[in-house]
Amino acid sequence: MMTIRKANERGHADHGWLNSYHTFSFANYHDPRWMGFRTLRVINDDRVAAGAGFGEHPHRDMEIISYVLEGALEHKDSMGNGRIIKPGEFQYMAAGTGVLHSEYNPSKKEPVHFLQIWIQPDRAGTKPAYGEKVCSTAEPGRLNLIASKSGLDGSIRINQDADLWLAKFGDSESVTHELRPDRHAWVHVAEGDVRLNGKPLSAGDGVAVSQETKLELAGDGKAQVLLFDLN
Repeated sequence: MMTIRKANERGHADHGWLNSYHTFSFANYHDPRWMGFRTLRVINDDRVAAGAGFGEHPHRDMEIISYVLEGALEHKDSMGNGRIIKPGEFQYMAAGTGVLHSEYNPSKKEPVHFLQIWIQPDRAGTKPAYGEKVCSTAEPGRLNLIASKSGLDGSIRINQDADLWLAKFGDSESVTHELRPDRHAWVHVAEGDVRLNGKPLSAGDGVAVSQETKLELAGDGKAQVLLFDLN
């Protein structure tokens, strides 16, 4: 069973400096039908104007992943991390017992476009942690494991039984993901146009998947997809 969440059905907030689309309920946007999917709680599609950003603010007991699509994002946190994240790079922060952080667009001219993802941890009160993974040169037509509970294949180790995969596509590449009977998936199209089991999808679209055994993704030109394999 696949339930498609079209990009134009998402919540939307335009604050001038921030233009954000919410796949799931977030801040002032509330839809009881879309409170998250399994342990996946937030996918915000954010564009931040030049020189603007999120000032220092707290988080706790949440797994937070950011993926930059265009521009650059400057991260600072109370663990002492400071880094400018560029296109094709993932940044992870386990908020655990509590973290302060800020996210800014360091450019004076260009906006930054990135995805902010929250996953509920499997337990509260973990030690805050930080991680990164660079996929700017990832080969099209294959699944790249970005984050997992086990840290397999150099993926970021997170506090939840959830696997996050990235697939990039050129003109005609395709990938297949086998889904175990007790697992579910969320597919988010980050860029471009793809087909999921033959169904056309565009940038910003999401799909909730349950009771399926195989996911076949094919690109229609340049595209990027995030695939969450969830318990």
